[in-house]
Amino acid sequence: MPSDAPPAPVAARAALRYPDFRRYLAVRFAAGAGQLMQGVAVGWQVYALTHRPLYLGLLGLVLFLPQILLSLVAGHVADRLERRSIMAVCLAVEALCAATLFLASLDGLSGILPIFLIMSVFGVARAFLGPAMASLVPLLVRKEHFPNAVAWNAQAFQIAVVSGPALGGVLYGFGAETVYGVVTVLLTIALFSTLRIKSRLKPAGEGGVTLDRLFAGVRFVRDNPILLGAISLDLFAVLFGGATALLPVFASDILEVGPWGLGLLRSAPALGAATCALWLAHHPPKRRLGHLMFACVGGFGLATIVFGLSSHFLLSLAALISIGGCDMVSVYVRQSLIQLGTPDAMRGRVSAVNLVFIGASNELGEFESGLTAAWFGAVPAVVLGGLGTLLVVGVWAWRFKELRQIDRLEDMGG
Repeated sequence: MPSDAPPAPVAARAALRYPDFRRYLAVRFAAGAGQLMQGVAVGWQVYALTHRPLYLGLLGLVLFLPQILLSLVAGHVADRLERRSIMAVCLAVEALCAATLFLASLDGLSGILPIFLIMSVFGVARAFLGPAMASLVPLLVRKEHFPNAVAWNAQAFQIAVVSGPALGGVLYGFGAETVYGVVTVLLTIALFSTLRIKSRLKPAGEGGVTLDRLFAGVRFVRDNPILLGAISLDLFAVLFGGATALLPVFASDILEVGPWGLGLLRSAPALGAATCALWLAHHPPKRRLGHLMFACVGGFGLATIVFGLSSHFLLSLAALISIGGCDMVSVYVRQSLIQLGTPDAMRGRVSAVNLVFIGASNELGEFESGLTAAWFGAVPAVVLGGLGTLLVVGVWAWRFKELRQIDRLEDMGG
């Protein structure tokens, strides 16, 4: 339990009264902004060098493979070692990757192989960073303030998602090396902010590494229909409905808005999510959370269809803003259910399982989008993905009745 707990609860800002949580938010913002700026530059560089959507999908696959291959080990490490130290090491590696991209771009890249190699190392660092970061938050605030911490954590990240891609698109006009230089600085700031977190919180270990302990998080999720339903709903909904990998295609060939437009398109979902997160921090939903989650995932699918059919920049931005807002509600409910329903000694491994599903829905979804776009074209790929999301919502609402019927967060144990 944190020693610097707030003297009295303040409904909308309770989590912000914890100094270590505020330091954590600084890490979340700086690292998130840097990573997403880098994503804009890497995506634009790869498409400029190849003009083939398939390579954008392969880029997502390169980022996803380390996560799925190392997830069980990363989760076990997060449950055995001091989580702040894990974050520091991973952020240092990510900063070195950004610095390497900076130096490579200064020399003039003529092929995509160096980018893919550097991003594979980046993916390894991110595989270990994710479980450590996700499982640290419940240790920085009291349990009753954790849902509020989820909202502020999402708010910090979504502000980064708004500002990072937009700034990355603008800076790309001065050269990819400019973007990578700024990313290196931001990741270094995140590293030093991590070292300023005073709580050195190490979870209670269970002993050495065994297959039984590595797979404990998988079994925990498998045996809990609420957690399994929430995590898998996100996996398949975003796997089919995610269109972010194709944004360079839409910005370049359909909307014809260039790198600055790509930055705005990448920022639009985060603008919707950040606005929604701010609302959730002040007005958290109290009842019928399962129904709310399914409704918002359905809204995500509908907005994806609108984006795919749009040929007008402002309408496309509005659709992406709606996608981000709907996704934020789903994230808020899902993260709260996962963390409040999981004992601390298991949070690293369960968070690793959750992040594998998120990675599959994002990076593997990007690969799926790139592949279907190569087969059918960008617009049909996005529209079919949105329809697939709506189908998933219907099937999951029927299959996971326990999740659909969740009323309050207080109903979860942990």
